[in-house]
Amino acid sequence: MRIGILASGGLGYKVLSDLIKQIEKPVFIASDSNSEYIIEFAKQNSVQLFTGNPRDGKLVEFLKKYQIEADLILSINYLFLLDEELIDSLALAINVHGSILPKYRGRTPHVWSIINGEAQTGVTAHIIDTDCDTGDIVEQLVIPIEKDDTGATILKKYEKIYPELLLSVLEEIQSEQLKRVKQDDSKATYFGKRTPDDGLINWNWHKERIRNWVRAQAHPYPGAFSLLNGEKVIIDEVNYSDVGFSDTIKNGTILEIKENPIIKCPNGAIELTQVRNQDILEKFKSKMVLNQ
Repeated sequence: MRIGILASGGLGYKVLSDLIKQIEKPVFIASDSNSEYIIEFAKQNSVQLFTGNPRDGKLVEFLKKYQIEADLILSINYLFLLDEELIDSLALAINVHGSILPKYRGRTPHVWSIINGEAQTGVTAHIIDTDCDTGDIVEQLVIPIEKDDTGATILKKYEKIYPELLLSVLEEIQSEQLKRVKQDDSKATYFGKRTPDDGLINWNWHKERIRNWVRAQAHPYPGAFSLLNGEKVIIDEVNYSDVGFSDTIKNGTILEIKENPIIKCPNGAIELTQVRNQDILEKFKSKMVLNQ
């Protein structure tokens, strides 16, 4: 089977490098210009490489120029959506998305799942269409979200699950047993792209949401953060504390600093157990207020 690969980022590279051990060399690879490992992988394996936005006929022209024909396209953490012209030119195109579709369409679904306190996430292989993560489902796997999982640990689980799912889909295609199930759009949710500035903590949130917010974005992600006298404090881990307080104390107040700072929230207190820039906190005494 002639397979083309669309892949981006660390996850795309890891899955591609594992998958290549068990399938024929792809007839081409498409990636973005920042995915250096994937670009180098293509060069080392002498695979025709396309970089950049594939839309507006760019990838179609690339395939024509090099007379590349593919029976199947696999999209793995690919940065770009495909347009109608490109989709119509492909025999079969399948994307792997890191959620249990139709829930959590869009970007970084595993991060949003942790933020929202979900007990599970998953991986879905679906047919690519012109919209975002809306195509027919061909296979799904469910992954539990443990209480100490972070965005990074879920991504490590994906590195193992993605190749397994893709190999299963390939077997179904080769045996002509591939099933397509339409998504129920009435149950769909969509969450957009996140930026580093979106990590700001609101200390008026309950402690459970703050903990989820922090662990979802922990290192190596940009991180949840707060401001102390205008200086950014990036927080990678928090735990609940039994330190007491009065409800008249402002949320975000540093109640005490012993081994770690303890911060007041509406329904409890939170201990900052891992802070990237601890030196900022050490400059201040307790009773300061974060985000002030």
